[in-house]
Amino acid sequence: MNIQWLGHACFLFTSQDGLRILTDPFDESVGYPLPSREADIVTVSHHHHDHDYVRILPGKPQIVDSEGRHNISGLEIQGFPTYHDEAQGSKRGINILFSFTLDGVRVIHLGDLGHLLSDELLAQIGKVDIVCVPVGGYFTIDAQQAYQVVQQLNPKLVLPMHYKLDERNTYPIEGVDRFLGYFSKVKRKETLDILPDTLPQEQEVVVLQLV
Repeated sequence: MNIQWLGHACFLFTSQDGLRILTDPFDESVGYPLPSREADIVTVSHHHHDHDYVRILPGKPQIVDSEGRHNISGLEIQGFPTYHDEAQGSKRGINILFSFTLDGVRVIHLGDLGHLLSDELLAQIGKVDIVCVPVGGYFTIDAQQAYQVVQQLNPKLVLPMHYKLDERNTYPIEGVDRFLGYFSKVKRKETLDILPDTLPQEQEVVVLQLV
């Protein structure tokens, strides 16, 4: 599986046989080049303009924007309901975590998660290998809470997202550095190629470059 970060909460996951999953496409307000990539499946964690701008995507990808189990092109995607804030959605509404397994590696994308995970939800999610976690705060969990959520899920690989990369993004969110300070193993890569036998033995963070 190859993973590219297109900015904000948008990743493109491509399996060895070419299946493409794109997460949370954003609009012009984010400030980075629009993620107008071809994809077979698009997950939308919630319907805010910086996460559901599917109109820019070429072709006719299958859109997944609800909780529960979805089977598309032979891939099972599971959506877990959570909240966009710490007040059970009263401030910013719902948020859906999406998990799927590509090439034997299980991924979970946390969208705009606004709180720590309950024991009940952790049991439902089960084991994951890669976590895409928001770290910028203000609209989501902040760096410290993101670290706590990572420890709750205990993945091998952590991909930070939803942070201020540079001055192009004018949202009142933090950069990635405070989050990285909680970890001893941090790498920076342009893209990430990963299979079950290349997962790290110990947990590490990979900061992907904007592509």
